[in-house]
Amino acid sequence: MEEIRKLFEAQVSLTDGDWSLFSQKLTKRQFPAKTHVISAGVREDYLSFIQKGVVRYYIPGEEELTFGFSFAGEFMSAYDAFLTRAKSGYTIETLSETTLWSISHADLQAVYQLSDVGERIGRHAAEGLFLKKAKRELALLKESAEERYLNLFSDRPELIHKIPLKYIASYIGITPQALSRIRRRISL
Repeated sequence: MEEIRKLFEAQVSLTDGDWSLFSQKLTKRQFPAKTHVISAGVREDYLSFIQKGVVRYYIPGEEELTFGFSFAGEFMSAYDAFLTRAKSGYTIETLSETTLWSISHADLQAVYQLSDVGERIGRHAAEGLFLKKAKRELALLKESAEERYLNLFSDRPELIHKIPLKYIASYIGITPQALSRIRRRISL
């Protein structure tokens, strides 16, 4: 839980009282690999911080469409469903053993009411999720598949070993065979 406090304190000044109010609303949730944190068709009740693990966001169907990943040190949620209280249109699945610190929608609203810092923390989480979404959309519009592949791992190259290639291919919008060709060309 100290990781979360450090992340927030990099953005806002937290008193021990503010942190106590927020942290007592957090629930630790642990999931084995290949487990749904939330399934399509279910309402999202949590905004979560990933302490450990990797999750992927995908649209289920005959051919699953992976459209995002979140890693340790980041927030994750089916945030649109969390905000609107509607059912999620996609699934979030763990790719490795994952530990989350989660706050429910109701508890987050209570924190917002009781603390100005709570609102700033919520805004910070929302901004992080928005920036990730905007970066992905711009990459799809402006970058080649090879550039998207390289950029996915520029900050965290070790992740290539944690994410199956079929999910990476789906995420960057190509077939697994096209990804194999890109990987061969890069390694030459």
